[in-house]
Amino acid sequence: MSSPLALDTAAQDLLFRDARTANTFTDEPVSDETVQAVYDLVKYAPTAFNLQSLRVLLVRSDDARARLVSHMAEPNREKTQAAPLVAVLAADLDFHEELPRIFPVFPELKDAVFSDFEIRERAAKSNATLQLGYFILGLRAAGLSAGPMVGFDGEAIDKEFFGDGKHNVIAVVNIGKPGKDAWFPRLPRLEYDEVFTTV
Repeated sequence: MSSPLALDTAAQDLLFRDARTANTFTDEPVSDETVQAVYDLVKYAPTAFNLQSLRVLLVRSDDARARLVSHMAEPNREKTQAAPLVAVLAADLDFHEELPRIFPVFPELKDAVFSDFEIRERAAKSNATLQLGYFILGLRAAGLSAGPMVGFDGEAIDKEFFGDGKHNVIAVVNIGKPGKDAWFPRLPRLEYDEVFTTV
């Protein structure tokens, strides 16, 4: 019997079954070219109204790394310091300014819906989080491992790296090739019948 999945088994394993949160990394660098290839792969994945609220800050310099690490929760500091590349992923709360260009079928959407800050903030965060998931899959497709974290002082990171009040960090992601003892034991997952209901 053929599989209902379009991806071959190797791709399924690479993207999903073998996907783990890496806690250690080798010192092999992650190039800008690789990150751009990841973005070029995932940028077409769907979002609401084609809004693209995700903004990614690549932390490469020693100074920026030290500043970031100081705002991470204690258990995340050592691995953030040691990862070959760290990305700060944030939601741009002014994403709507780009809508006339990226959603030209209804350029009035910018003001008709997203002039309301509460609606705009909710849409920015939910769609940036969706894009975060795509980004992690893109890293997996590039043969990299990711260590996404939410253990940090978000307000401090926003102030430290953005400072404009228009960006909210949603995750910090360590990126690279997995190192020694990179994986914690695999944790259980809920079964299909525990998650899905048909009405």
